[in-house]
Amino acid sequence: MSVVGFDIGNENCVIAVVKQRGVDVLLNDESKRETPAVVCFGEKQRFLGSAGAASAMMHPKSTISQVKRLIGRKFSDPEVQNELKMLPFETSESLDGGISIHLKYLKETHTFTPVQILAMLFAHLKTIAEKDLGTDVTDCVIGVPSYFTDLQRRAYLNAASIVGLKPLRLIHDCTAIGLGYGIYKTDFPSKVLVVAFIDIGQCDTQVSIAAFQAGKMMILSHAFDRSLGGRDFDELLFCHFAAKFNEQYNIDVYCSAKACTRLRAACEKLKKVLSANSEGHLNIECLMDEKDVKGIIKREEFENLASGLLERICIPCNKALADAGLTAEKINFVELVGSGSRIPVISRLLTSLFKREPSRTLNASECVGRGCALQCAMLSPVFRVKEYEVQDSIPFSIGLSSDESPICAGSNGVIFPKGQPIPSVKTLTFQCRNFLHLETFYANLNELPPGTSPKISSFTIGPFHGSHGNTTEAKVRVQLNLHGIVCIESATVITAGDHHSNFEAMDVEPNSETVGYVTEDCVNRKCGSPCCSVDGTRKDKANRRLRVEVSENIYGGMTKDEILEAHEKELQLTQHDRTMELTKDKKNSLEAYVYEMRPKLFNTYRNYASEKERDGISRGLQETEEWLYDDGEDETLHAYSAKLEDLKQLVGPIENRYKDEEARAQATRDLLSSIVEHRMSAGSVPLQNKEQIIDECNKAEQWLREKMQQQDSLPKCSDPVFWSSDIQSKKEELNMVCQEILGSNGSPTSQHVHNTSDHQ
Repeated sequence: MSVVGFDIGNENCVIAVVKQRGVDVLLNDESKRETPAVVCFGEKQRFLGSAGAASAMMHPKSTISQVKRLIGRKFSDPEVQNELKMLPFETSESLDGGISIHLKYLKETHTFTPVQILAMLFAHLKTIAEKDLGTDVTDCVIGVPSYFTDLQRRAYLNAASIVGLKPLRLIHDCTAIGLGYGIYKTDFPSKVLVVAFIDIGQCDTQVSIAAFQAGKMMILSHAFDRSLGGRDFDELLFCHFAAKFNEQYNIDVYCSAKACTRLRAACEKLKKVLSANSEGHLNIECLMDEKDVKGIIKREEFENLASGLLERICIPCNKALADAGLTAEKINFVELVGSGSRIPVISRLLTSLFKREPSRTLNASECVGRGCALQCAMLSPVFRVKEYEVQDSIPFSIGLSSDESPICAGSNGVIFPKGQPIPSVKTLTFQCRNFLHLETFYANLNELPPGTSPKISSFTIGPFHGSHGNTTEAKVRVQLNLHGIVCIESATVITAGDHHSNFEAMDVEPNSETVGYVTEDCVNRKCGSPCCSVDGTRKDKANRRLRVEVSENIYGGMTKDEILEAHEKELQLTQHDRTMELTKDKKNSLEAYVYEMRPKLFNTYRNYASEKERDGISRGLQETEEWLYDDGEDETLHAYSAKLEDLKQLVGPIENRYKDEEARAQATRDLLSSIVEHRMSAGSVPLQNKEQIIDECNKAEQWLREKMQQQDSLPKCSDPVFWSSDIQSKKEELNMVCQEILGSNGSPTSQHVHNTSDHQ
């Protein structure tokens, strides 16, 4: 059973696994610890991860990256439109308002959703993990940003299920960082240790305040800026040099997708150079219109360009402190992680804000993946992990309404307020006649990222079958699960023990805490009094709890049929990729066989082939080589296999002669050794049996001598008179005859020899 953690970043992914000696980060096929989050559709197959990043330049319009920014988002969202302007692939609005990605593949136009692209990434990471671990990977924990909405979290779960993964938990990035930080820490003070985790990633900034005690971690607050990350600093440099090159060299890089990609990559490298040097140089050969460009920028100039971005970093930090009810002086440590955290001015800014210098005790790129793997080990029965409590919280207030009217669960119908621990369950009691309709929504739009729809999901519970027009008491368990997703865990009705019903029966929970609520269908309008119970518990021991059907509708989510269709399409694409890989391997094998066999034919195999055979094989090798670089450049797996088989049939007889000469010599030695052993064993048996054994040995020796004389008279380029297999058969025949002769002897000595032979 696997214990794997996945950190899906906007630019790179990290796979961490828990083994007996601790947490390891797996290497990909290029022996790198980070795998690019890139899916590239080539002319005939997909290239995923590192291969996709390497092929991006050749197929810019069919290379999909930064899919994390598109998951669970609406096409009309202004932020999404800004994202799509920087991406080279074609997109459109889907029927449900989401994003559709269009690209050319196998001479056809294909349409994919961001969930399908994410599923391809998951499949690639799953393959890397399975290859390293040598076992199937299903159970895992996946890191997600704290600002992810319910729809985005469900999209991650759908993408994982498409490729056969079973996430045990979606864990917030900063929570995973805190788990990796706290579980190994032993020098806790007597009071609570408060740590601020600041994760400046490639595309976002997340801040969490966590309180640590021995064996326990509690998240006090989450804050974020989902559109502020390292790439925004790259974009500043990109815009700066794009304008400069347009003025200096009269080239507009915005007109060329390939030029934009190359300039952005160069600006990212330049940003890293400026992190360690006071100035950086940028040089690109043949950027556009066959013009070489170069530029220079000082760190001070870069920091002035980024002044607006630097001011935004303080906003989520101050918000996290305010939500936690703390001041900067109450923070014991500040941990700075993330790929965008290496800019020196950011560290100086945070030092000024928190009155202490940020620490870098954690691996900036791997800490989320390691925390995910640790959480997976804690949830898995495979590993025994020391007791450690992780108490996370939801950053948004979630409300519940009935028929678009908030229920009386608090102000504005809030059922899970901001900061509610994950997981949580609340039991609600209703009085209903037929169906109960519930809606979940985000209660405070100010807490949400801009452009997020407040609607989450709707539920239809029922039908309820009351007697004589009476209402039925229903208990609804609303859960905020480990993934941070709100759902209805169950809906039940309480009936008398002798009541006949079509509902599924289950035991009554003793002393179940419930809260009464009012809905439009449940109020007696004439008397004006609500008919729902506030207590909700019954003391009648004969009562039973019966389960009621619950149907769920996720706004903007995938249906089961759509998930199944995506799964089948992924299987088809994977099978095609596998076939293409086999085809390339077979083509390479054919090419290698041609180049390997040509020198062997005139050196190693020279004496074992006649001149006619050598000419035929040489001609076949030459024709195959010419075919490979002409008509056979793009052929099927069957064609390459047939060509290789034809060559092997030509070379086979010569290769067999060469190999059998050595094998024949060994088989001859084995037969002669067996003859000597049987002659020696004949000395301890009766005379009649002795003569029979010696006679059989003489016959075998005579056969071998005659065959060897005939073989010595033939050239090596002829097929041998006898093969090593013939000698082996003769040896087995001799052994069997001698054992039968020894077995027919009743003397103790002969019986002992027979038993020993059988034992051997």
